[in-house]
Amino acid sequence: MSLKPRVAITAGDPAGIGPEVAGRAATDARVLAACDPVLYGPPPEATFPAGVLSADAGHAAYEAIVRAVEDAQRGAVQAVATAPINKEAFRLAGLPWSGHTELLAHLTRAPFVAMMFHSEALRVVLATVHVPLSEVPPSLTRERMELTIALAARELPRFGIANPRIAVAGLNPHAGEHGLFGCEEQTVIAPANAACRDRAIDVSGPFPGDTVFVRARHGEFDAVVACYHDQGLIPVKLVAFGQAVNVTLGLPIVRTSVDHGTAFDIAGRGVADPESMVAAVLLAARLAISSRS
Repeated sequence: MSLKPRVAITAGDPAGIGPEVAGRAATDARVLAACDPVLYGPPPEATFPAGVLSADAGHAAYEAIVRAVEDAQRGAVQAVATAPINKEAFRLAGLPWSGHTELLAHLTRAPFVAMMFHSEALRVVLATVHVPLSEVPPSLTRERMELTIALAARELPRFGIANPRIAVAGLNPHAGEHGLFGCEEQTVIAPANAACRDRAIDVSGPFPGDTVFVRARHGEFDAVVACYHDQGLIPVKLVAFGQAVNVTLGLPIVRTSVDHGTAFDIAGRGVADPESMVAAVLLAARLAISSRS
């Protein structure tokens, strides 16, 4: 019996580049040396026009995810690496989840999860994910901040960081400038940080969002908690696009994903770069092995 972990690779939206990058990752020599990949996608006879948004494609992507998660929960695979889905296709299929993160939390009944983008250059954890910018301030509660910081502190040792140093980005310009440009830093973030420090978590901030990622990039912090989606993903994709891996923290299974979308504009042309998918599978295999110990 192979001692290598079995990693499920879901093909994502079959009308996008997911099937291409998943298939190429599954045959990559680096992947085959690290794990036994298992592809999950629609049946071979099913056809989906490349680059065409559809409910059928959204439902096919959903079904592949469900099968992979079920297999992970029963131990048939030791990790799941997902190619990108299309959120509009999910909506057309009548599925209520706005992305993998929310769907995986539902399927595994995880009480609290967070999205982290991991790269050697920068690690970012998101306090809020797929919500409109106008809804970020009311969503950014002290409880959510505390849960996100604590989850990051608990999970980062799995990535080889024994005593993680966590920074928190402010929501407002200049981290609010002592209330001049907003009060969330004083009323939400600072109290959450203090509560986490009382639990022996090494967390600091809030720091201005325009400098904290630079400081982390230079090694001052091991991870940054960002207040909203683009605040965290713009810097990590700027310094590590194609190498960054999306990891869902807080799940009872290992799940990683790519750092890009379905790329309908190049689907079916055979030119998609599989490197992010390869990186996602390699990290999934690594986390699966570490979970055994």
